[in-house]
Amino acid sequence: MNKVYASAREAVADIPAGATILAGGFGLCGIPENSIRALCELGVSDLTVVSNNCGVDDFGLGLLLRGRQIRKMVSSYVGENKEFERQYLSGELEVELVPQGTLAERLRAGGAGIPAFYTPTGVGTVISEGGLPLRYNADGLVQKFSEKKEVRSFDGRDYVLERAITGDFALIKAWKGDRFGNLIYRHTAMNFNPMMATAARVTIAEVEELVEVGQLDPNQIHTPGIYVHRIFQGVGYEKRIERRTTRPAG
Repeated sequence: MNKVYASAREAVADIPAGATILAGGFGLCGIPENSIRALCELGVSDLTVVSNNCGVDDFGLGLLLRGRQIRKMVSSYVGENKEFERQYLSGELEVELVPQGTLAERLRAGGAGIPAFYTPTGVGTVISEGGLPLRYNADGLVQKFSEKKEVRSFDGRDYVLERAITGDFALIKAWKGDRFGNLIYRHTAMNFNPMMATAARVTIAEVEELVEVGQLDPNQIHTPGIYVHRIFQGVGYEKRIERRTTRPAG
């Protein structure tokens, strides 16, 4: 029942090349910084990563991208990473863009054992009709397009069929956790971390504060320990944002 690992490196040491990783957080908030750095140091490659975004050039998942360790990204928002854009347009990276709410629900469905669901989001666009560039050739021509999805009408409204998402490993970040893996999130870390914790074969949680069993109020626990396989106390967390804008004087 003691799921504690001594370090991030120890917790992620058996993640193999070619694995599908679910990485929690929103922007640069609530992301598994320590686990990402450990994967970067270990040099694990050919990864498929599912995450709301891909960090920035020098932080978060951007570190794995910079090390050419990601083969495919499944994301909603990728606008703050120049290296991401370069790799995508040069044919080095496959990208599946998913509406943000749909991405969250695909993960939640995966954790709930629901293979697919219908949603109105994306009907009549390239999301449902296909033709979205997934991968380019080095010469700039599209090598692979997204496929057309099933659309059905319910009560006079069209809905597109979306498949659930599951992963080999989930890398998540929480505020507090105990040795059994019970987790409490704070603020923005509630985005994507809770559903990803349920949707992977192995869930690895890093926490800012690791406490003894019984110290967490059961009524405040967001992710029960039954979903968490490994937990460790992270170090050196940075409070960063993706982009600062300066309002002109006057």
